[in-house]
Amino acid sequence: MCVIALAYKTPALGPLVLLANRDEYYRRPSAALEFWQDAPQTLGGRDLQAGGSWLAIDTRGRLAAVTHIRDGRPPGGTRSRGELVQRFVTGDEEPLAFAAWLREHRHEFGAFNLLFGPSNDLLHFNSRSGMLNRVSPGIHVLANADMDTPWFKSQRLRAQLATLRRPPQEAEVLPWLSDATAANVAELPNTGVGLALEKMLSPVFIVGRDYGTRASSLLTVNARGDVGFSEISWGMGGRETGRRRYQLRIGQPRTLS
Repeated sequence: MCVIALAYKTPALGPLVLLANRDEYYRRPSAALEFWQDAPQTLGGRDLQAGGSWLAIDTRGRLAAVTHIRDGRPPGGTRSRGELVQRFVTGDEEPLAFAAWLREHRHEFGAFNLLFGPSNDLLHFNSRSGMLNRVSPGIHVLANADMDTPWFKSQRLRAQLATLRRPPQEAEVLPWLSDATAANVAELPNTGVGLALEKMLSPVFIVGRDYGTRASSLLTVNARGDVGFSEISWGMGGRETGRRRYQLRIGQPRTLS
């Protein structure tokens, strides 16, 4: 997951509206949004190479989303960052206990941001700094630096979320995630990857030769605990390969046949 924008506990949009794009190599196998066979109360996409996820929620309201941190340093770590999402959402650890585990094990993963917690009490952990913060009410953005770092792509999504005066419909906001407008040179961050790559990675929606946006997601939670989760899957060249939408209610386990 490489860019996330969320309206959190705002008067107009309710408990949570979260928009996110996952950027990844096209060759990395993935499963689209669905309830997991090995954890049937959990809903999210799945990385079929390492088994983790980039964004998931379960019927208890446990939610997690991950982005990598891009700062020019070697990626490091031997474990997939998607494991962090899977571990929290399917686990039983209290968030602060999980945060202590993150601090102890963060160097086993490539640098990451993790947004996690019950959907009504979200936390943010930055593995580079080791800092844990409770997410405050308002509009926030998270890409490949710290929370609310004003990158071009992040600011475009922030501005669009700020225009909403009511909880959105899919058709209204999912197109925002397919915005392929690139930043001007003066607007690019310097993360040590070179100017050409910085520009290729600058849009909300990335289309590269080997790497690009693979999934666009909208996740909403209303005051009754109803969760709507929609996803568009993308293939090489930015070609749409499918759409899915699911619903669940927090506190109401799924009945399994």
